[in-house]
Amino acid sequence: MAGLERPLLLTQGDPAGIGPELTLRAWLQRDQESLPPFAVLADPTYLERVAKNLGWTVPIAAVDVAQTASAFSQALPVIPLKASVSVQPGRPDSASALSVIESIETAVHLVRSGVASAVITNPIAKHVLYDAGFRHPGHTEFLAALAGEDGNTYHPVMMLWSKELAVVPVTVHIALSAVPAALTTELIVRTARIVARELKERFGLNNPRLAIAGLNPHAGENGSMGAEDQKVIAPAVASLQAEGIAASGPLPADTIFHARARKGYDAALAMYHDQALIPIKTIAFDEAVNVTLGLPFVRTSPDHGTAFDIAGKGIARPDSLIAAIKLAARLGAKARKP
Repeated sequence: MAGLERPLLLTQGDPAGIGPELTLRAWLQRDQESLPPFAVLADPTYLERVAKNLGWTVPIAAVDVAQTASAFSQALPVIPLKASVSVQPGRPDSASALSVIESIETAVHLVRSGVASAVITNPIAKHVLYDAGFRHPGHTEFLAALAGEDGNTYHPVMMLWSKELAVVPVTVHIALSAVPAALTTELIVRTARIVARELKERFGLNNPRLAIAGLNPHAGENGSMGAEDQKVIAPAVASLQAEGIAASGPLPADTIFHARARKGYDAALAMYHDQALIPIKTIAFDEAVNVTLGLPFVRTSPDHGTAFDIAGKGIARPDSLIAAIKLAARLGAKARKP
């Protein structure tokens, strides 16, 4: 099988969150949204219960990967987990951690074995997994560890993508006070190389253009408001340009995200988490997709959390998950089969 002949795989996510109902709703909108076949790795009985409680008619078909395409038009294909799920929507419980981890591990294994084309991860709650002994800092780090079981080391890069904007935080989940020390020329260069490579190989851009944001106001104002822009970021941009990568910067972060500026680049590299996520969540709150670059398989995810406060109410919007499915199909079609 190759390209879209290999189905997409959705992970369960935290079953007490909105992942299960978003998966059900995405299947219900499969024709309206022209979605390709996908299967979810989950407890079929739990999904049936969620659908029943919401009053939705969603036939569930327990399948293996090869049966996904044939089952998809008539039922939601579910690859059953060994771990059962008994939580209530909106009530996170560490008892579900085994099923969450199993779903992710199995999805990665199936994609890496070549029988599926991409992984779409539903949101997890790290604190629930921590209570059960999970030791990875987050979802992405766990995926990188699973990928690294082949003996290689991978540097995962988080890109938030929408039709209007693609943005990458160079430093991610660390305190703002720790950013200046964590930000190095090497880190910026390594991150930008991965972004440029995957924009070319997976997104089909011949000469990706990268806008590199400054760290300080006005990109440091020629050193009067911090030295990092001149001493750390500018050398990284120069190095990237010397390698033939179309990088520009450091650019003032307060002026690179408006509509006219966005026409000048394909992705923006921000220096810290909120510098990247505030603009894209303002521009495309419901449609943005989290894409992990730098892994040997395609992984996308909706750009939101578990939303325990509204789980089980049937009011969560599936837009970001649907966008994640569509983007995974696009990127998975270009992914090299192992």
